[in-house]
Amino acid sequence: MVHFVGAGSGAADLITVRGARLIGQADVIIYAGSLVNPELLAGKKETCEVHNSARMTLEEVISVIRRAEEAGKMTVRLHTGDPSIYGAIREQMDLLEELGISYDVCPGVSSFCGAAASLNMEFTLPGVSQTLIITRLAGRTRFRSGRACGSWRSTRRPWPFF
Repeated sequence: MVHFVGAGSGAADLITVRGARLIGQADVIIYAGSLVNPELLAGKKETCEVHNSARMTLEEVISVIRRAEEAGKMTVRLHTGDPSIYGAIREQMDLLEELGISYDVCPGVSSFCGAAASLNMEFTLPGVSQTLIITRLAGRTRFRSGRACGSWRSTRRPWPFF
């Protein structure tokens, strides 16, 4: 079984209780070393095999998972924040489904929530803002025509950015 685990927004104590438990039970951990706080690995078993995916291709990650599955081991795929937001987990899940490998997702505290908490801010305020849009600059995923941030505004009133 593969567990996609959200590592939280940076601080080691912002991982969910379930995420920390899964790390402690894992036989194999594959973590995004360039993004995930390495302090989260302190709770792993001594016998746990750890791989830093920052230097791995998708094919290498899936190969490690496949070997772990064949050996009957439990794998944690540790992603930054919440894996469902910019986590690039769909491509991994598609390959796991092709291989018949089961998985689940353990949500995490996304960095946008951590940012609000660290600033003592609220994103939605009665009478001010009732909508939150999470976006990022175009990178590997390009914006389709009409999807760029500037085209979203339907009024002449500026959005209240914080």
